[in-house]
Amino acid sequence: MSGPRRSAPGVAGVPGPDAPVFVISVAAELTGLHPQTLRTYDRLGLVSPGRTGGGGRRYSWRDIELLREVADLTATGIGLEGVRRILELELRVEALRTRVAELEHDLAAADYALHRAAAAQRDPARSNLPAVRSPATDARAVTVWRRGRP
Repeated sequence: MSGPRRSAPGVAGVPGPDAPVFVISVAAELTGLHPQTLRTYDRLGLVSPGRTGGGGRRYSWRDIELLREVADLTATGIGLEGVRRILELELRVEALRTRVAELEHDLAAADYALHRAAAAQRDPARSNLPAVRSPATDARAVTVWRRGRP
């Protein structure tokens, strides 16, 4: 459930939040969960730690935060399938928020371009309308309409 891993270093060579650096015993201590519980969550796909060459689990800080969230949810009585669904929905909400931000950016860019085009149309030196092709005329012909000057 924990998205793609980026092991890029953080500030001044300190590992970033996605760098898998914690062994299972440290992760268990940081979360207050038993190591076997962490293995179960990994097996169920709730948290997917990184792996060493020998197959050992390495947890990132983001994994630790996710494990704490799983522990909080299960402590309130939510079953593991419910927790999985909640985590999936949270990821989906975040993806939708990102998409909305992208669309808002695109809308702002289109609004800016529209206002620039409208301003250019008000400029008498640039008062040409777009070229239009009429189906009744020769396919190679282009008609440019010019606004009448008062």
